[in-house]
Amino acid sequence: MIIMTLEKVPKALRGELTRWLLEVSTGVYIGHVSARVRDLLWDKCVDRKQTGRVFQAWSTNNEQHFNMRMSGSLVRRVVDHEGMMLVEELKEDLTAAQTSRILREELTQAREAGEGEEEVG
Repeated sequence: MIIMTLEKVPKALRGELTRWLLEVSTGVYIGHVSARVRDLLWDKCVDRKQTGRVFQAWSTNNEQHFNMRMSGSLVRRVVDHEGMMLVEELKEDLTAAQTSRILREELTQAREAGEGEEEVG
């Protein structure tokens, strides 16, 4: 199972996602795809989101029974806290250096999440 949310992205990208997933509400998509398709959809959305935001969660074999990632949000970010994936809400105004650091961490997490993943069927 996969869930994706898209905010403030081009309409063409939202339409393209409906080829693979069911849009249950504006910008909210669910479905069941392979790990490869999931990662390709993620890459496509991140590359084409422009100034928008993308969130993805999927079933997997871990303590929480799901994993997640997000891109484009400077208000929230996914953090790994002792093996538990949590969403951290940033309440302070960020400097350019802090924003850059968060974006680098997000990119590193996305790369690491793509390695050695197991999908629950």
